[in-house]
Amino acid sequence: MASNSVAMPAPVCLIENSSTGKLHVNQQALEILSQIGQPVVVVAIVGLYRTGKSYLMNKLAGKRSGFSLGATIQSHTKGIWMWCVPHPCKPGHTLVLLDTEGLGDVEKGDQKNDCWIFALAVLLSSTLVYNSRGTIDNSALENLQYVTELTDLIKVKSQDSASDEEDIHFVRYFPQFIWAVRDFTLELKIEGVSVSADQYLEHALSLKKGVGKKVSDYNLPRECICSYFPTRRCFVFVTPTAGENMNRVESMEENELSATFLQAAKQFCEYIFTQSTVKTIKGGHKVTGRMLGSLVSTYVNTISSGSVPCLDNAVLAMAEIENKAAVQQGLAVYQKGMEQSVQIPVTRDRISEQHGKWEKQALETFMKRSFKDDGHIHQKTLVDQIISHYTELVKRNDAVSIETCNKVLVDLSVQMSHNLQQGVYATPGGYKLYCEDRDHVVQQFRATPNKGTKAEDVLDQFLKQKKIEAASILLADQKLTENEKQIASEREHAFQMEQQNKAMEEETHQMKCTLEEERRSCAENQRQMELKLQEEIENARKEHERALESKVKEHEELMKKGFEEKAKMLQEEISQLKQESKSWVDVAKTVLDTGLGVCNSVLQYKSMRYLMNR
Repeated sequence: MASNSVAMPAPVCLIENSSTGKLHVNQQALEILSQIGQPVVVVAIVGLYRTGKSYLMNKLAGKRSGFSLGATIQSHTKGIWMWCVPHPCKPGHTLVLLDTEGLGDVEKGDQKNDCWIFALAVLLSSTLVYNSRGTIDNSALENLQYVTELTDLIKVKSQDSASDEEDIHFVRYFPQFIWAVRDFTLELKIEGVSVSADQYLEHALSLKKGVGKKVSDYNLPRECICSYFPTRRCFVFVTPTAGENMNRVESMEENELSATFLQAAKQFCEYIFTQSTVKTIKGGHKVTGRMLGSLVSTYVNTISSGSVPCLDNAVLAMAEIENKAAVQQGLAVYQKGMEQSVQIPVTRDRISEQHGKWEKQALETFMKRSFKDDGHIHQKTLVDQIISHYTELVKRNDAVSIETCNKVLVDLSVQMSHNLQQGVYATPGGYKLYCEDRDHVVQQFRATPNKGTKAEDVLDQFLKQKKIEAASILLADQKLTENEKQIASEREHAFQMEQQNKAMEEETHQMKCTLEEERRSCAENQRQMELKLQEEIENARKEHERALESKVKEHEELMKKGFEEKAKMLQEEISQLKQESKSWVDVAKTVLDTGLGVCNSVLQYKSMRYLMNR
């Protein structure tokens, strides 16, 4: 399993934007992402072209250069570029930086293409940075018109649904939102009172009372930002240097830049490093680099086909890929573990113990990677493949045990065969000598280690083959009276029955092992399902609480500012979210009960089948 962060020396293009406006995924970038098994924190930056987006992204990468800054009025970043670096504050995580081409590029003149770039940045990131210049005024918000079109560009559910229903869910799955205001020259004051940058943003997002198209157009982008993005922050940056030096900011030393600008850049980076969360998908599942690559491919292919990206469909497509890979990964863990720890022939206790150990490891490996395994289909596939592999291993162990035991008996009975051919036992007292030699072979055989699972069964077959031989020698022994021969014959029969019982005990023990293995397997599958369900319920709960908290806060702000009608509509959404919180827990428990029922039924069936075959 890929688990390490990939150290990229420079950014690569992730999504290419051709001159015809067609979007294509760069396979080299996907290959890089496929090597990242760590959770990813994805920071995407969007904004008008030539507003200094690339500078901030280079700072986040800890480099002075990398993403193209450009020194002219032309936009340098075409499509979406990616830079993956080890996360500076979260060990075991990768920071993925996405720098998008400038929106509103006059050379492109394709607003729809800009909309898709913006939508992809929203879909792929866990933190979205909107970069603008000057102030957050109505003009700046009009430039953020792309946010008002998200309901036309993104669907949450695969079924067609009204846009207002989609709005409820956007807040669950959309990224954190940061507005970075560049070349800010005003004082942070509202009506003469000093405010923070965050308060400045929230003030700029205040709605205007009234009716009519002008009021509606004014309020729409503000309503969308407040409704879709539950976490909002603002950072303001003064001009970094004098105008004539702006085209060489990349090459300038930090002591040549404005101290105020550098302080703001430092605070911005610290916030991203400490507060930007891991990218998650519907259901609260953490996204790895490999999974991010799957999302990129799904979304871009959907857009290229003329359809609208759907979160449900993307999750299902990714789940199918990840769950199949999780099955193979779990099976590989099991096979490798058994191969290294079991050197056949071995006892059934040993192979059973290792089977239980590595089946548990395989299930844990599967569970770490799998998600949305509805009906536990892929988990069952893994278990079936493990059982198949184990069954073959048991058969091979039995076969090698039989071969090994037969060879040991042949080697140990060489002298007996020689004595038989030389007529040593065809003399008075030969039967006693024969029995002594045979008993010695049995003792030596039982003392020989590493015979595997079929020792008593093979010995039973060996002694049955010697039964006629022993009877002939007994009959021909002239030293014994008829009464002594009768007693010896009965003793021989008892000896044979004792060995037969040992062989049956050996077989019964293996049957008990089989039943215990199936009981243990069922219990382990049940335990793993319970843990996975608890994890998924907790993820869904956090996702739901995040959405509910945002809506409640938005409702309070509307009531405080006198927007009672809008607050009433929002209250209906809040009630719907509260109702959903009850339903998905019940559904989750039903899924678990169904899975456990299937598991128990399988165990009972296998147990009955085994007993019937006996």
